[in-house]
Amino acid sequence: MAATRNETLHALAQRVADALPEDVVEEVVLTGSVSRGMADEVSDIEMLVVTREPLSLEECFALAAEAGLERLDTWGAQGGPARRVSGYLDGEPLELIWWPREFTEERIEALLGGELTSTADALMCGVPLRTSGLHAKWQERLGEYPDELAAAHIEEAALPWGGFTPAGVLTIVRPGERLSLLEWMFDGAIRVLTIVFALNRVWLPTTKRLSLRVEPLEIKPARLAERIEEALTEPDPRRALLVMTELELETVQLAPSGPNVDRAQKWLSEAAKLLR
Repeated sequence: MAATRNETLHALAQRVADALPEDVVEEVVLTGSVSRGMADEVSDIEMLVVTREPLSLEECFALAAEAGLERLDTWGAQGGPARRVSGYLDGEPLELIWWPREFTEERIEALLGGELTSTADALMCGVPLRTSGLHAKWQERLGEYPDELAAAHIEEAALPWGGFTPAGVLTIVRPGERLSLLEWMFDGAIRVLTIVFALNRVWLPTTKRLSLRVEPLEIKPARLAERIEEALTEPDPRRALLVMTELELETVQLAPSGPNVDRAQKWLSEAAKLLR
């Protein structure tokens, strides 16, 4: 029986992990769509490589090359302890994030301290390809989404919805303002997702395969992913903004009371009436 796409990519990731020297690399975690069993024809392989000590980019390049990767490159901000190496193995694209152990522990603390990134979700869904037990400990620490942290994320997400007159939203539905409109709606969509995942005490993921990620959530507006897609693709600016505004309103109506949430409920209600 032929291997599935996910099995093929998982096996390639394991080859890389097995080829990395144990005296340098302490933990290797498969992340992304392959770790979730959802790889398709355009999926790449994403891995977190945790080293015992900080490495230079040149050292990471050398280790990746020894593991069989070709056409090596890097991306993102340079400097600091994190390293990023991309390449190909048997024609398949790979992205390797290299973090020293101490830095990884700092990232865990930052997430529990309020930093809002998709790192927590990646670690929770990650699959260890080599482990000394660290990955399980990180998952245990991130296994509980503290109530006070969720409340802080919700309040911060609701912050922009108010403080200026609701009629101000009409300025971005004028002809020629599509960029401003999309910017506002994209930001709003991320804030909606931040609130919804916090309400469900689930770490915020990336926006890829959104419908599948929100499907199991118990607390959410109806047709969440579909309405975001509708707002971002609706050709009529006023209609698009109305769809997003109503989604934002329904979202904050699910949230617990707080200064920003309470203000947002009133402001979004008035904005939606204007757009109708």
